Amino acid sequence: MIRVLIGGVLALAIAMGVGRFAFTPILPAMQAATGLGADGAGFLASLNYLGYFVGALGAGLVPHGSVRTAVFRTALIASVTSTAGMGFTESMAVWGVLRFVSGLASAGMFILGIAMVLDALARAGREAWTGWLYTGVGIGIASSGLFVAIMGERLGWRGDWLWLGLICTGFGALSWLWVTDPPPAAHHATAAGNGAKAALSAPLVLLTLAYFLEGGGYIVTGTFLVAILKTMPETAKLGEAAWMVTGLAAMPSGLIWAAAGRKMGPWRALILGHLVQAVGIVLPMTGAPVASVISAALYGGTFIGIVTLSFTLGRQLSGGASARVIGALTAVYGLGQIIGPLPAGLVVANTGSFDSALIGAAAAVLAGAVLLAVGAWLTRPAPEVAVRT
Repeated sequence: MIRVLIGGVLALAIAMGVGRFAFTPILPAMQAATGLGADGAGFLASLNYLGYFVGALGAGLVPHGSVRTAVFRTALIASVTSTAGMGFTESMAVWGVLRFVSGLASAGMFILGIAMVLDALARAGREAWTGWLYTGVGIGIASSGLFVAIMGERLGWRGDWLWLGLICTGFGALSWLWVTDPPPAAHHATAAGNGAKAALSAPLVLLTLAYFLEGGGYIVTGTFLVAILKTMPETAKLGEAAWMVTGLAAMPSGLIWAAAGRKMGPWRALILGHLVQAVGIVLPMTGAPVASVISAALYGGTFIGIVTLSFTLGRQLSGGASARVIGALTAVYGLGQIIGPLPAGLVVANTGSFDSALIGAAAAVLAGAVLLAVGAWLTRPAPEVAVRT
């Protein structure tokens, strides 16, 4: 069973940590060498998130068994191929196709990989191991940041993409072998719950809207953090190091925030996570090196936790339709990620500064916190009424 968990962790590291987020530490070198502007970078990021959105919608239609295994493996091939392929061209059109395919593959690996690993853990009575699965995202982010920091100047941006693709191919072979799905009969017990119709309550709508705003807000930092730090003399040398801090902070994030949710309730923990993340988003505006490192830690330490808590709360509010609700949350999150980088990139291109983009991103996250506060208020326990005898 430990091999299945390791295979899942590696899959998330490849799909999310590298396939989606290696773009962030490599971006400054790409811009310096090719003249790629912030608007073009934002466009490429949005294409990647569009692919993720489409993939998230399609992943929910994949049946259990050998088909799910085959689609997961196809996504794995597409992920490592599209990563390596970025180093073979300077064509904006080809980059766009590759980033879209990378997003599509990331969604397939993320959603199907998690589903297969969680099913396997449940069958083995190892649900307590679930929190460790999400450490893969942080491991991938930290590892890609470390690789670019050490090898970036020697290999150049082309070599970064090529070698990351090659490394992911090696580790991906383990995910290929260890993450598989049994025949559909093993899933009959959960089919009824997946087919249930979700109860569309006001708190669930508020959670969904807040998750959309989180997707649009957090991804601005996720796309431009290293580029932001590279533009300021005081923080220029911290770019890749800050991204490593982001990954290291992300590794235990799911476990920490899940524990916070159990102690203070998921609504309050989610609100706190949004507030902390909003602070982290705007800290680079100070230009202080220490503030930039703290920003990376706060960002990495919240975004995976917010995903974990949102899914937990969504399941609680789903009325027995957890699969449908999680699918809807994933879709709106992806939609927010598509929208977020486009205006951010255009604002930066027109103003020459990231400040307005960061303020807008933080405002979106804070707006999500307000919606969550309303949801928490609507779901508060009714006061007890004393009965006189």
